[in-house]
Amino acid sequence: MDSIIEQLNANLKIVYRQSLDADKKLDELQQQGHGRFKALFPADAGFSFEAKRFKPYVLDVAADVESLSTNGLDEEKLKATVIKLQQILQLLATFK
Repeated sequence: MDSIIEQLNANLKIVYRQSLDADKKLDELQQQGHGRFKALFPADAGFSFEAKRFKPYVLDVAADVESLSTNGLDEEKLKATVIKLQQILQLLATFK
């Protein structure tokens, strides 16, 4: 279990750094009059909120990982957390 949490945390560190850069770029685009969208992810993506920046989504996944490490490994929650992390990684990859 610890190795799964460690791997998730390692991926979160990478995603967090990338999300800060991406959010900065989104801020620049919005100042130029671009980036008129409601949210980065659709409502059915597994997140319980909508945001125009990456950081709130990363923090949501981080909270899920924290919950998994303190409350024990729930297979369904783990699966949902990994899917959310994958979605963020995929969007960040296309954003570059």
